[in-house]
Amino acid sequence: MSEAQDEPDLLRDQFRQLIRYRALLVAGVLVGLLGGGYLAVSGKDTYVATSEVVLRAATVDPFAPGGTAPDKAINIGSERQTAMSNEIAKRAAKKLHLPERSASSLQSDLQVTNPPNTLVLRFAYTYTDGDEAARRANALTQAFMDARQENTETTIKNTVRGLRKQLDPVVAQRKELDKQIEQMGEGPTLDAATTVQATLVGRISELSTRITELQSLDTTPGNWIRVATAPNAPSGPGLPMMLGLGALVGVAVGLLAAWVRLVFDPTARSEGDVVRALRAPVLGTLPRTKGGPLLAVDHADPRLAEEFRSVAFRLAYDQRFADHRRLLVVAPRGTGETASSVAVNLSASFAEMGMEVLLVEADLRTPGLSARLRAADGSRPGWARSPHLSEGGWPAGLQVPIDAGESGSFDLVPGRRVRNVARALTSSAASRLFAEADAPGAAVIVLAPAVLTYADALALADRIDGVLVVADPHAVHRADLDRVRQLISGAGSTVLGAVLHTSPSRGWWARRARRSARNRSAAAPRAEAAAAAASVPAVESTATTTAPAKSALPSSGDGAPAPTTDTIPLRTVTR
Repeated sequence: MSEAQDEPDLLRDQFRQLIRYRALLVAGVLVGLLGGGYLAVSGKDTYVATSEVVLRAATVDPFAPGGTAPDKAINIGSERQTAMSNEIAKRAAKKLHLPERSASSLQSDLQVTNPPNTLVLRFAYTYTDGDEAARRANALTQAFMDARQENTETTIKNTVRGLRKQLDPVVAQRKELDKQIEQMGEGPTLDAATTVQATLVGRISELSTRITELQSLDTTPGNWIRVATAPNAPSGPGLPMMLGLGALVGVAVGLLAAWVRLVFDPTARSEGDVVRALRAPVLGTLPRTKGGPLLAVDHADPRLAEEFRSVAFRLAYDQRFADHRRLLVVAPRGTGETASSVAVNLSASFAEMGMEVLLVEADLRTPGLSARLRAADGSRPGWARSPHLSEGGWPAGLQVPIDAGESGSFDLVPGRRVRNVARALTSSAASRLFAEADAPGAAVIVLAPAVLTYADALALADRIDGVLVVADPHAVHRADLDRVRQLISGAGSTVLGAVLHTSPSRGWWARRARRSARNRSAAAPRAEAAAAAASVPAVESTATTTAPAKSALPSSGDGAPAPTTDTIPLRTVTR
């Protein structure tokens, strides 16, 4: 039963993918409408005049009983070809007082048809003037009838001439024999001559009868049953019909273009393509939004928070995640903006379910998650141990409590720039940090850079049991998803599922706008750092504190390793 349902589902999925190419479909319809309108407006009105005749064969008595009907000898196919011949067109041109060279146009505008099981020929002539169309249709029909009658009469004359050639010698022989009989006396010779005379008389009678029958034949070629008259309206489909036909042809052309585009489109256009490439289910599809806060609970659209709760619920009841409660959130390519949103909101959803969640920002190349979240007052969860310091400067022992609104709070380990990213991610301190998920009721969510951009996610995959892939099916290639699955499986982890999203806008203008925004965002920190350096006084004092900060994480912009203690620069103020 499931196999019987696969094909309709596949057809529906393919149809949904086709109608996503709305631009091609609309372009096809517009082209069809324009073509139909152009043909309707630019083309001249044409009129079709029709005449009909029923053919008959030459006969002496058409009502004579018995025998074979003479009409059975008519080959209607041959008669139709004769009616459309150039000879008939020449005869009609002569009747219409047209030059002989116009015979070809008369022939091309004429259409002769034969209704089934009849001896009727229908002459339909198409012309731009209705009266002229009727006149030419009647002229062509009359030319055919005249030609047919002439052919019949010519055949009769030739046959009669041949019979007379046979009759004249016989008559002459009889006259000669009659003279000889008058001179003969009684006897056997007279009897023999009389027998020959009787034979000649019979032959003469036979030939004379055949000549008489041929001369008495009715050579009427047929009867008119319909005379062509000028039509009242043009025969064309008209503007509405042409527009409708153009729209239908445009839809067909648009679907064909969309199908060709779909065949050669390397992106994963649907959930089915994502499932087949990753060999993992799609846990959720995020609604399309235009910017907004990072936390879904602060977003105006409640559907976003509901979708994240649904994804978290499915993960919580997935035995592969429930056994270890460690999750790596990655994107195949790109900046990972949506992956950051998924990691943050899944942490909030797990916290809402009663778990003690630790969100680890393992993006050590472009960190900045802590600056986009608001810190919460209070202490860390009880399972959070004393901070462990890494040789590479991360993790630096800083855990920031994040306020998730009504969902509660979770802890964030912010990322920071380090010189050796691979050493920091594989350090013992990082391993102890990921092991916090072994505590009862705890979960660790790790956000890493794109899999195919850097190897950071693969360095984490062997210590994090499940991977969640965040992708836009309209932007990521199927080959990239398949490569992500192979790399994660080769690193010793498992793809638990995928979360799909759709970019607010696509196309050349959207890509250009996003590129400009990224350039501005990359230039802004450098400008702020330069302004801050210019405003710092020459005399500063530094205070060292051993307590970890609770708000945002200070990051070093030069990539130097972090010191073993957290320092806060204080500015000397002179009153």
